[in-house]
Amino acid sequence: MTDALDLVDEWGPEKIVVVSHRRTGMRGVLVIDNAARGVGKGGTRMAPTVTVTEVARLARNMTWKWAVVDLFYGGAKAGIVADPTSPDKEAILRAFARALHNEVPRDYVFGLDMGLTEDDAAIIQDELGDRGAAVGTPSHLGGVAYDQLGVTGFGVAEAADASAELIGRPLAGSRVAIQGYGAVGRAAAERLGELGAAIVAVSTAHGAIHHPAGLDVTELGKACDEYGDAFVTHFGGTALPPGQELLVDCDILVPAALQDVIDEKTAHAVKAGLVVEGANLPTSPAAQTVLAARGITVVPDFVANAGGVIAAAFAMDSRYSGFRPGTREVFATISDKLRSNSRTVLEEAAGANITPHQAARRLAEDRVRAAMRSKGWLGAG
Repeated sequence: MTDALDLVDEWGPEKIVVVSHRRTGMRGVLVIDNAARGVGKGGTRMAPTVTVTEVARLARNMTWKWAVVDLFYGGAKAGIVADPTSPDKEAILRAFARALHNEVPRDYVFGLDMGLTEDDAAIIQDELGDRGAAVGTPSHLGGVAYDQLGVTGFGVAEAADASAELIGRPLAGSRVAIQGYGAVGRAAAERLGELGAAIVAVSTAHGAIHHPAGLDVTELGKACDEYGDAFVTHFGGTALPPGQELLVDCDILVPAALQDVIDEKTAHAVKAGLVVEGANLPTSPAAQTVLAARGITVVPDFVANAGGVIAAAFAMDSRYSGFRPGTREVFATISDKLRSNSRTVLEEAAGANITPHQAARRLAEDRVRAAMRSKGWLGAG
């Protein structure tokens, strides 16, 4: 309990719900961080290593992410401590959904994160008997499956393009290293390639590959389809130890895997001039300070990877209306918002002599505080 209370500050969390189920072995947590701007919305991840602290950090990130894109949902996140390849996955999901029937969908709407698929969202909906319980269901069940189209990775690439132009390093011809060739990293690589960048390094859990002249993005995709994450052991290029893809000679670095991969020590060794955060929380505060001192521009995660929440907002709006906006409209909205937000945050950071994370937080906090004040949450004064 002490650990959970240590997570509380002026912003939240408003509610931490820890649940379990003896028969299935299900253990999970829901964190509603701040719902001043709307119902809690954030993905649910499934992994054997999920912790309350991890989910709370991610929920806070969602609070800032929704505020920065100026969409009216609250920060929340959920996690299930389980192996997503387990044969008991469905039973665990159903037990988790049942345990949260008081919170869903009144306080929280399920979304997809690591370890969960469209069919898992359908199972949660089925268990709770409410179409509004989850987004991300298959299209044949009325869902809006934008994640399959790589909306988050697309947005990361758009943010990179706008930021590179702003700092005088055009994306065309730039060398890009990507940590994590999953849903986000792959879509980012494809869009960056379309915009004229050369992808010089990519990685998966199986390792990393590096080619200074650039990897063939189309062939990367084919190899990934054939071999899965193990494609890096079958593809041409120089094999690298895990983590070394963060340190290769490149112009732009996109950490798009896990949180906490760039610490203070790693920040001193990064060679890129621009870091665009595709993953949530990939850099520590100390690392952000080091990168800023070295003149390396960083586009914060809750700015750069917000394409997914923009698409989720479209999906939320379609839950009951049945209206499905076209993909062109969704992608155009993501491009406009992320390009504009990236420029705004970087310009604010430069003008105020603060880090981009501090500038983005300032923007998000102002919007959340205004909502809290209007609702009478802050009291007199």
